[in-house]
Amino acid sequence: MQTKAILAQADVINVLDAAQKEADSNSWPVTIAVTDDGGHLLGLRRLDGAAPFSADVATQKARSAALGRKETQVFEEMINGGRTAFVSAPLQGLLSGGVPITVDGHVVGAVGISGVKPDQDVQVAKAGVSAITG
Repeated sequence: MQTKAILAQADVINVLDAAQKEADSNSWPVTIAVTDDGGHLLGLRRLDGAAPFSADVATQKARSAALGRKETQVFEEMINGGRTAFVSAPLQGLLSGGVPITVDGHVVGAVGISGVKPDQDVQVAKAGVSAITG
């Protein structure tokens, strides 16, 4: 039988705090979502000024990154590169800003960010991931 690492509540809080620190340092009003490896929401933080719809978008980005086992930027680039049929995949949040959390080569969860430019969303997500992965 295999065993796997999972995100504890303390890990989720660390990810949320690290992502918020990055967003705050840049005055970016974003929503931060953290999911487990199955894409189920473990934590959500909508910062002051973030658009209400960003809560759903961030959650879907995190879910897609967890289930797809890769950054959602890959999916966005695939679609923008001409593979438009991929928009019919049973996922939402196929936009930059979802980043998986990988521990010992296994995805244990993901972070999704919504609220600013795509590269800024990614920057905040990666700051959150680094709280776990170093």
